[in-house]
Formats: sequence, structure tokens, C-alpha cells
Amino acid sequence: MSDVRTITKRGGAPRLRADASRNRERIVAAAREAFVEYGAEVTLDQIARRAGVGNATMYRHFADRAELNRQVVLEVLDRVVDLAESAAADPDPFQALRRFVHGAAAERVGALCTTLSGDWQPIAEELVVRRTRLEQAVQALMDRARTAGLIRADVAPGDIVIALSQLTRPLPGTGCLALGRFAERHLDIFLDGLRAPARSVLPGPGATFEDLRPHP
Repeated sequence: MSDVRTITKRGGAPRLRADASRNRERIVAAAREAFVEYGAEVTLDQIARRAGVGNATMYRHFADRAELNRQVVLEVLDRVVDLAESAAADPDPFQALRRFVHGAAAERVGALCTTLSGDWQPIAEELVVRRTRLEQAVQALMDRARTAGLIRADVAPGDIVIALSQLTRPLPGTGCLALGRFAERHLDIFLDGLRAPARSVLPGPGATFEDLRPHP
């Protein structure tokens, strides 16, 4: 069996060969699609077939399901963080926020929530780094829109996260794919509700990032 790793010319650090790297990327992409389409119970064999690789290739890259789940979560978080940070380049503060919300929804974060159970200790530090960047970027988007007088004063960043999770999660009995036709429509309804001036008084305080963190 050939090793999937080779040695870099500098420093002697191992890295994936180009073909092995492509296989790993295909597996992670296929896993994400399968989790969205079929839920957390999809098997590794199904994911391997979807990726167009053999079972042996799958297990060379990922020793078990938990390891694959963690990699999918990290890659999706990376894309969502990049979206939040790059959206700031839009000169219109509200459109910058809208761009992030729709981009993050396209990652189907709500449908992927079922993969977030289990032991995350092996990547706990990496999760914290990404979460911190995401929180800072989303806070900056909201602060900019609020300073411009474009969003109501009684909403908080956690409200955005909750809405993304709920509006990209399939309704019971409908299947994950059925929601895609309506997600963008309902996201715009939600975004219109953020606009200033406010047309209602919201009950209670807005959700903060601290409210959404797991507590012992």
C-alpha cells in the first residue's frame, strides 16, 4: 500500500501528494453534500461512492466517522468565516450583511448541525480560533450597518446566527433538499425585519454570542 504522504523540500514536514490531496478534498466535499442531503446517519461507504473513491482510500485519509465529521465542520467554518470577512468589502453596509447571510446559508449550516455531536476535543483549539474570527467579523458587519442607521438597535449578532441555523434546517418530514427552494426568500424576509426604523418592539434582549456558547 502506498503512503499518501510525501516530504516537503523545506523543513522535512510531511504533506499530502497532489493526487492524495485531491482525493481528500473530494471526500470532504462529498461528505458535506451527503450530510446535507441524507443527514448525519449516512455511512462512510455511501460517502466514498459519492466521492468516487474506494473504501481503502477513504480509511487512509479518515480513520473513523468522527474524524471526517470534524474535518467537514472545520472546512465549512473556514468558508463561513471567509464570507463574513470578505463581505466587509461591500461599500453598502446593509448589502454587506445580506451578502454574508445568504453566503452562509448556502453552506446549509442548519442542516449540518446534526454532525456537531460527539467528542470535539481534538479540534477544540481550532474551533475556538475560527469562532473568534467569525464573531468579530459578524459583529463588525452589524456595527457598521447600525452606525449607518440601516438596522434596528434591538438586534444582536446572535440573532443572525440563530436565524441562519433555523432557516437552513429542514422541516421534519420534508427532506433536506426541499428547503433550498425557499431559503433565500425567507432569508430576505428575515433581513427586512432587521431594517431600521423598527416596526415592532421585540420581547427580551437580543441573543449574544455568549448566549450561544455551550456552558458546563
